[in-house]
Amino acid sequence: MARADKAATVAEITEEFRSSSATVLTEYRGLTVGQLKKLRRSLGDDTTYAVVKNTLTKIAAKDAGVEGFDSLLTGPTAIAFIKGDAVAAAKGLDTFAKEHPLLVIKGGLMDGKFLTADDIKKLAKLESREVLLSKVAGAANAALAKAAALFQAPLSQALRTVDALRLAGGAAGETPVVAAPAPAAEVVAPSADEAVEVAEEVVTESEESEVQESTEESTPTEESSESSEG
Repeated sequence: MARADKAATVAEITEEFRSSSATVLTEYRGLTVGQLKKLRRSLGDDTTYAVVKNTLTKIAAKDAGVEGFDSLLTGPTAIAFIKGDAVAAAKGLDTFAKEHPLLVIKGGLMDGKFLTADDIKKLAKLESREVLLSKVAGAANAALAKAAALFQAPLSQALRTVDALRLAGGAAGETPVVAAPAPAAEVVAPSADEAVEVAEEVVTESEESEVQESTEESTPTEESSESSEG
């Protein structure tokens, strides 16, 4: 390979390391070209499965700041550069490895942390992002349904109460009527002029009453007049 081609390949692998959320290093010794194509298709569009040269990959990993791969870069090597759901990609690789034991998962990298082969197998057993989102959506719908039931409960109880009253009225031969509460009496405060007029009337009536009582006391009764004459 020419020097320029090597530099271009290193730059390409370096960019794959930098743009991927996770990478899985594998050995594909003994797999056919058709089997490798099948593996690529099973991993989806968000994962690039590329056969690489170990020496160039070591340089690219160093340029990308990736550590821990040097000891694994032996034999025929291919790397899965994952840009989508790492769990889904791990499931795809693990499933293919079970069906084709010639595919050996060596290790990987996710979020800057090195993963062993066992770590990747454990990752493959987790639920994918789509499944988790589906469960979250299901839980949200269940919560909304429960809230709706709680809101409808008082209305249902009120309707049952109304139905019970109707049945009771039907048994008695008449429909019960719930009387509306009587409106409160409206109290209107008198104006200042009206208050003065009422006060004057009260004073006048009081004076007339006092005059009448004084007159009655000063006027002798018939009985007293006859007594004085006798």
